[in-house]
Amino acid sequence: MATLFEHAGGYEGLHRFIDVFYTSVLADPLLQPLFGEGEPTHVDRLTAFTVETFGGPDTVSRDMGGFSHLIDVHRHLKITEPQRLRFIELYMAAADTAGLPADPPFRQTLREHVEFGTEVAKQNSHAESDEELHPLREVPQWDWPSQPDSA
Repeated sequence: MATLFEHAGGYEGLHRFIDVFYTSVLADPLLQPLFGEGEPTHVDRLTAFTVETFGGPDTVSRDMGGFSHLIDVHRHLKITEPQRLRFIELYMAAADTAGLPADPPFRQTLREHVEFGTEVAKQNSHAESDEELHPLREVPQWDWPSQPDSA
């Protein structure tokens, strides 16, 4: 079975998806304040993160400061629940616009990925101390949803 990375179209498919998503985030009045004017390398960084979580090359862990860098960039952003939900909405819409596979197992995993990631980012954005951070300290790995055993 193909990895999520392969199923999504590899680096090119995920980069196209993240580019569409990031463009929508920068145009959104609720989310734009979290991103400022936009970071020129953000599409590449978010693509590398998504690639690694979906079973592709480990560029974030190896060359981009690992998960600790992600913690640092989210700290003190004070992400609100409406911002978190809007992020998810735009993420899933970008999957359609970018032409990511629409099969239910992939879309379920994509939604679980962004739901979990936004919860971690929100918690870390409010942490006043290391003890208040989410316990995740490395790039998570996602796989296909478990299939129930047929008896």
